[in-house]
Amino acid sequence: MIGLAMGDVAYAVVLGTALGVGVCLLISLAPRWGAPSLARRIAPYIRDVTDPRGLDVAAPAVGGSPFAWSAFAHRRLARLAGGDAVLARRLHQAAWTIDAARFRGRQLAWAIAGLAIGGGVVVVLVLVGRGSPVLGLLPPVAAVAAALAYDAWLTRAARARATRIEEELPTVLEFLALCLSAGEGILDSLRRVSDVGAGELTAELRGVVVAVGTGSPLSESLTRLAAGLEIPALTRSIDQLVAAIERGAPLAHVLQAQAIDAREDAKRTLIERAGRKEIYMLFPLVFLILPLSVLFAVFPGIFMLRLGLG
Repeated sequence: MIGLAMGDVAYAVVLGTALGVGVCLLISLAPRWGAPSLARRIAPYIRDVTDPRGLDVAAPAVGGSPFAWSAFAHRRLARLAGGDAVLARRLHQAAWTIDAARFRGRQLAWAIAGLAIGGGVVVVLVLVGRGSPVLGLLPPVAAVAAALAYDAWLTRAARARATRIEEELPTVLEFLALCLSAGEGILDSLRRVSDVGAGELTAELRGVVVAVGTGSPLSESLTRLAAGLEIPALTRSIDQLVAAIERGAPLAHVLQAQAIDAREDAKRTLIERAGRKEIYMLFPLVFLILPLSVLFAVFPGIFMLRLGLG
């Protein structure tokens, strides 16, 4: 009787989900819900009271508008996740071209997909007769896991790009020092490095050159670059370079010293990474090879003892 009731519940969930999806699709096609709101249409023309993207106005939005609910959900999610400033910095570190709002939207889509997959797994298990009350926790757990997985993907991408920038830093600094020793200015040296190079750091320097070409001071552009990436070695090198520019110190010697320090930091990091890899290599030795060796050494003796006792 309990299995029959669970089967009826599973069928009801499937049919109700199909009905809900169909109703939502029909509602999204209606003109009142599908067309953008009046505030969204006129926002680009009144940018003095809107944000730079022209998507939000200072006046209160209509309470029943889906855009108002979307903005409210985005603000709540951003507040729970630590704010948009930290997320924007991580997106810049990972070189993702999306903004914080789009990232939160994609993260929400991942959570909904995880919820749907978890619900589908629960329905399938109930239909095959393996249902239990504990399965009710699977959909929300899957939704949270999907959202955290998308965030972990961003964190991994940012960490990997920061590692590549740290590896490229000594070579770029030496190239800049060589260009300065040849008689070029600091801006021309940056332009040459950004044109010749093809790495992550040269792409960031290319942005600095473009910012200087549009009127930004060189020191401010370099400081903004260091603040956006937040890599200790790069921040230290840029601080020394900016200080040398402001005080009129010889830039070539400063960059050569920073390149030497960056190579020493890279060497120290490589040694630390090699030490961790050695520890990781002990796991298969201790948990796989050593038990098998003991088994091969002890099993023949045990087998012979059993034959002798028989």
